[in-house]
Amino acid sequence: MQTMSKNEVNPILLKDTAILRLPKNLSVIEAVKLKETFHQLLEASLVPSQIILDFSQTDFIDSSGIGALVSNYKQAKLKEVDLLLQGITPPVMAVLQMTGLHNILTIDYSKLPVNNAVNPTKNNLPTTHPSIRSKVKRGIDIVGSIVGLAIVGIVFIPIALAIKINDPGPIFFSQIRYGWMGKKFKIWKFRSMCVNAEALKNSISNQADGKIFKNENDPRITKVGRFLRKTSLDELPQFWNVLKGEMSLVGTRPPTPNEVDIYAVPEWQRLDVKPGMTGEWQVNGRSKIQKFEDIIALDLSYQKKWSLVYDLQLILKTILVVFRKDSGAV
Repeated sequence: MQTMSKNEVNPILLKDTAILRLPKNLSVIEAVKLKETFHQLLEASLVPSQIILDFSQTDFIDSSGIGALVSNYKQAKLKEVDLLLQGITPPVMAVLQMTGLHNILTIDYSKLPVNNAVNPTKNNLPTTHPSIRSKVKRGIDIVGSIVGLAIVGIVFIPIALAIKINDPGPIFFSQIRYGWMGKKFKIWKFRSMCVNAEALKNSISNQADGKIFKNENDPRITKVGRFLRKTSLDELPQFWNVLKGEMSLVGTRPPTPNEVDIYAVPEWQRLDVKPGMTGEWQVNGRSKIQKFEDIIALDLSYQKKWSLVYDLQLILKTILVVFRKDSGAV
């Protein structure tokens, strides 16, 4: 049997099948190695018809590990190679179920460890970042979201009437975003664009680097919408996402599926914390950030600096930014 060092992911070749026995921790270093090894197998002169990922020794997986799995699944599908997961431990199964990947990836349930649970609980989910298990942070989120929703109740009627009069259609806009560990959720905002905004997107020039979409004078934004964005009032419904636990008051910027599709494995690290209504990107010129790499850098910077005090500082800075003339999102 081949021995494996802490970060290595070495393949075991058996006829037309390759087995990758994954390490105890599948974090960014190991995840990058997994993707590289997987890619090498698919580019070999004799491509195996099946690749098995053996998780029997793995009891920790973070967002980068999920990123590697998603990338490998897509590549295997393109090469028409069967990808099979076996030996899934409770912590890994909990993550796969939370993200919905257990419905997409092929799992061999007959080779689960003896101590595995059929229905892993939330207690099995990994602590990818200290903020995830902070009860005080969650308490602040709950109190803040209740206060925020009370404000929504006060301003709802005038905002709803303004939206309807300016551009008849739905009051709210919802969009799928990626949350902690890549779990999808529906984010809510007051609608600031015309009803058929998504259909018109391809006709609008992108002023950003191509990996994200920005246009400072986007014609799809209504007159009322510009005011809502300028004052950040359009984001008030996200307090509901915070109350549900899908978001936090402070965190990283919640990415769209199109953005996540182009992530390199290390960039999945930004999903190790919950997305926030505000964060470093919000207080550092969110409407002027036009490089995808800058957004990633700000999100990873937040994770390194995080503390409860730092969260409160960012909330205060956000309030100050909202009242600045040059604030607002695009």
